[in-house]
Amino acid sequence: MSKLCPLFSGSSGNSYYLENRGQGILIDCGRNAKQLETALREREIDPRTLRAIFVTHEHTDHISGLKVFASRYQVPVYASFGTVAALEGKGLLTEKVKAAPMTLDGLELEEMFIHPFRISHDCAEGFGYVVETGDGRKTAFATDTGVVTEEIRKALTGCDTVVLESNHDVGMLRCGGYPYPLKRRILSELGHLSNEVCAETAAELVKSGTTRLLLAHLSRENNFPELAKQASLCELERSGLKQEVDFMLAVVPESNSLPPVIY
Repeated sequence: MSKLCPLFSGSSGNSYYLENRGQGILIDCGRNAKQLETALREREIDPRTLRAIFVTHEHTDHISGLKVFASRYQVPVYASFGTVAALEGKGLLTEKVKAAPMTLDGLELEEMFIHPFRISHDCAEGFGYVVETGDGRKTAFATDTGVVTEEIRKALTGCDTVVLESNHDVGMLRCGGYPYPLKRRILSELGHLSNEVCAETAAELVKSGTTRLLLAHLSRENNFPELAKQASLCELERSGLKQEVDFMLAVVPESNSLPPVIY
């Protein structure tokens, strides 16, 4: 049995817990150590049982708790070569915090195989991850990318569960109060996925066999949870797909309140 627990999502911090047969990993460590500990223990997860932390990239909302948390619990860290170098440059790697670089070949850990894929973001070398558990099920994490590349599409296709970025509503972003350079960054191919692109991708994925979609990394200023959900839901239904029959759809909240996905 596998279990996915979204702990935090959004610009204030990102972290996900994935467990397979009692062995657990974290994807990102974007809140402070105390908040991460609390979120895990609220789910009756002992942080001392974690086997690894996989970092997507070096932006603060994905690593802010990494140094203290990984040091406290002696959890090994994995990331791309570029991200490991960036973490070292930020002074986050110490004698107690060891980070091993990953290649696109992936690695096997306990009864999980973690396969990274490249994302398109303004960072050193960002990765998304597909985690295949011992029963053959695949869970994908694809946020912080300005475009769905062919590599990303290939990695996500056929995954049972996909955590997919639905960051902003384009109209809200363009008319909002962000300075122009920031708007341009978010809208670029090195920025974040809009609700519209997320919705189109979601429909493609469900047609390919995905049954659970979690919309993640929503902007607090340029989106609303219901707006993101309706954008994907409308596109899915327009494609002839039925909620609770062909797919399950949920929005990941900012903090630890979404029921775990068990499969």
